[in-house]
Formats: sequence, structure tokens, C-alpha cells
Amino acid sequence: MNPSPSPGAGRRAMPPVGRGVIRLWLVLVVAFALIAAGAGYWQVVRSAELVGRPDDPLLIAAARQVVRGRILDRDGTVLATSKKDRNGESYRSYPSRAVAPLIGYASRIYGTSGLERAFDAELSGLHRLDPVDELLSKFGTDRFRPQDLDLSLSLELQTEAVRRLGDARGAVVMLDPKTGEVLVMASTPTYDASAIADPKTARAAFKAVSGDPARPLIDRAIQGRYVPGSVFKIVTSIAALGSGAITPATTFARQPAAEKDGLLVSGFRIRDGHHPFTGSTPLAFRRAVEVSCNIYFALAGLATGGEGLASWAAKLGFGAPIPFDIPTASSQVTNGGGSFGGGFADDVELANAAYGQGETLATPLQMALVASTVANHGVLMKPRLVTGLSGPDGSTTFGPEVWRTVISPEVAGQIGAAMRQAVEGADGRRFTAGADVPGVAVAGKSGTAQLDGSAKPHSWFIGYAPAEDPQVVIAVIVESGGSGSAAASPIAGKLLARYFATIGR
Repeated sequence: MNPSPSPGAGRRAMPPVGRGVIRLWLVLVVAFALIAAGAGYWQVVRSAELVGRPDDPLLIAAARQVVRGRILDRDGTVLATSKKDRNGESYRSYPSRAVAPLIGYASRIYGTSGLERAFDAELSGLHRLDPVDELLSKFGTDRFRPQDLDLSLSLELQTEAVRRLGDARGAVVMLDPKTGEVLVMASTPTYDASAIADPKTARAAFKAVSGDPARPLIDRAIQGRYVPGSVFKIVTSIAALGSGAITPATTFARQPAAEKDGLLVSGFRIRDGHHPFTGSTPLAFRRAVEVSCNIYFALAGLATGGEGLASWAAKLGFGAPIPFDIPTASSQVTNGGGSFGGGFADDVELANAAYGQGETLATPLQMALVASTVANHGVLMKPRLVTGLSGPDGSTTFGPEVWRTVISPEVAGQIGAAMRQAVEGADGRRFTAGADVPGVAVAGKSGTAQLDGSAKPHSWFIGYAPAEDPQVVIAVIVESGGSGSAAASPIAGKLLARYFATIGR
């Protein structure tokens, strides 16, 4: 006889109540830990980044409530300050138009641009110098502690650069090759940033400036990308000499004849008929720089190879934004996509790029850094504009920083000697007229950047002085200015002379 089933037979046993409570407790603990970790990450670790975003609600509120910190040049001259309207609300004022494309504007209606945008959190006082103080400020009533921005810029030189550019569209960059400090970052045409910042005139002013075909809102010094022409030959020199593809004594047997008939590269003929006076003797490196021989540098580029030219240019900053206080456009040796090496399509593109034509594009800041590398014995310093911050909580300064060593001092000296001959040599003066400074040895290279169609070429000059102990580097671009000696070289010479009469005396 089978036993009778028990009352609970066939039903699953229930787990003890205590075990379920423990599991729930563990889930809640983990959940709260994740929430706390996330809050800590965003409010502490990423705090500075978030308050620096232009769309941060606190920054938007600060546009009305806060008297922003001042922006000062190297001599303490005010470049940006604040005023108050009838309602007691703050708005920005800019005493000089010469710095408008660089400093930008801070407007209640149109937001921020330029340096005002890049350092919005610091100028508004949302970003503190002390990380602990910044964290605690979130819980206090004194949320905004504006800071002043100290720049390496010289307003005197900046104003002179804008004056020398005149009505032309162009840019000038001057910097200290040993520290990377930017002394001039001029872009023309300029505009009235105060009119955009003032609520009473903002709409009409912004409409006029944004609709201007000359595009004054663009900072050409860091955002303008130009065909560099012959100033790019210094990049090719760095690549060719640095890689050992050529030496200062290298000559090319094909070069003299090609001066007359052109250099044939895969069916394409490269011409360079502007210096028949060099005769039938093949040019060596220094002489080729002096007379700006396209054919010599086309052959040097081919000897270096596409991969070699692109990789050495990358060491100088080509191919990526330059690490700087304000976002910069990327310069390029080629538009890429080719399989010849370094992204070049073929040897024709490479040969043209080697003397600064083809798809090669560069910003004035980039070309200033090329000259700076040579001037500083092969060491490239990070460019910097902001040298310090100061406010109620104290001050901090930013010192020089090495970006990378590009070439040896020996190679830099070889290129520098050629650049000096390009300014002081009997034939070099034909191409760099006006770049010389009485009593000061100048090293440099001019450029005539040919454009498509019938457009007038861009005029370039890059260089430094004194040649034997460089203190200042300069890059000048004049859009559609003609030859390098027609516009850019004379501007460079005048500005270098002004530098040695003021800062470098």
C-alpha cells in the first residue's frame, strides 16, 4: 500500500526570506555605488572640461551676470574689458580692432569666438586655479570668480602688422623661436568686435560682418590654408637633408638643361624659367635656396620620396591641428588617398609638392613654426599665446614647452645658412627685396604661390633674425599679392625693424 502524499508534495520549496533581502541589498549597494562613481566622475574628474563647454548653462548665465576678466597684452595693455548697460548688465568692450580676429567677441546674443571662446570658463570665473576650490565652489554662493588673461602678444607690433597689411587680405605671425611665445598674430581685414558685443548694436554689426565677402571673422593666421609656394622649400630641405636623401653638396645633372626645357616627370613638364642667369653649372643646395630653384627641389623631393616628405612634414605639424590656445586648421602636404607613398597620387604630385604647389596647403602659423624649427637649432617649441591667469584666488603662469626635436643642429645650421644667403646674397635679394634690416642679419625665404586660372599669386615670406642668434621668427602671407618680393618680403622687413626698435633692442 502506497503512502499518502504529504500536503506540500509537488510544490517547489520557497527560499528563505533572508537570502532574498540580502540579494536586493547587494543590488541596491552596487547601483548606488555606480551612481556615486558616475556623479563623482562628471562633477570632479571631468568638471573642468564641462564648465569650459560653450553650451554649459552656467556659462550662458554668466554672459549677463558676470563682469568677465580682462585680456591683457605683454605690457599690461587692455585688449578686452567689460562695461555695464543701463540695467546693470555686463557687456564686452575691445579698445583695438587690430586684435579682433584673434581675441574674438563675447556677446549675449551671438555667444563667443576666438580667445574669448577658448577661455570662456576662466574669463567667466567658472574654472578655478585650485581644483579643490573649484569643487567646493559648486556648493557655495560665490560661484563666479573671473580671471584675467595675460598674453605674450605685443599690441604695438600687432597694430603695426595690421597697418602694414593695409587693405589686403592676409596675415602675419611673429614669435620667439626659443620659447614659442606669440608676439603677433594679425589677420586682415579686421572688424569692430565691440559693436558685436554691445547689445544695442549687435544685430546690425554681426549681420554686416558675417555678410562681408572678405570674411573678416576668419582668423587667417590660424584658420587660413594657403598654397605655400616656395616657402615650402624649407620643409623639403628639412626632409631631404634630415633623411640624408641629399647633402649640402648634392647637385642634379638634369637641373641646368631643365631650366630651359623643363623637367619631365612622367609626362608632366615642370618649368622654372625665372633664373636663367645661373648658367649651365648644376646648383648645390645653398645656391638652389638662394635662387629658389623649383627644379632642384622637385628632384630633391623625388629623392626623398613621398613617404619621407610626408613623415618629416608631420614632425613639423602638418596633417593635424597644431597644439595651441585656440583651435587651428590642419596644414597638408597632400590631400591623401594616393598609393604612391605618403598619400601622394604619383611622382608628379610629389615633385610639385616639393616646391610648394599641387595640393599642398599651409596656415601662416604652420609656416612660422617651420622657420622657428630652423632658427631654434632643430627644436620645435609649442606655440603659446596665453602666458598666465590671475584673479581673486591668485595667479599662475605657463612656461615654454618643447614640442619635439625635428632635425639636428647641424642640419638646421645648413638650412639657416642657405636662408641667410637668400636674403643677403647678390641673387637672393632679387627674390626677397625689402626683407633686409639695417644692422641686423636676416635669414629668410620668399614664396610666390601660383593659383589656378588667372588669379594673381599669393605673396609669402618666412624668416628670422638675427641670423646668428635668432630672437624672432616671422611669417607673412598677402593674398593675391604677387611675387614674394612684391608684398610679403617688404612687410616682413618693416616689422622686423620695428621689433628690434622695441622688444628686441
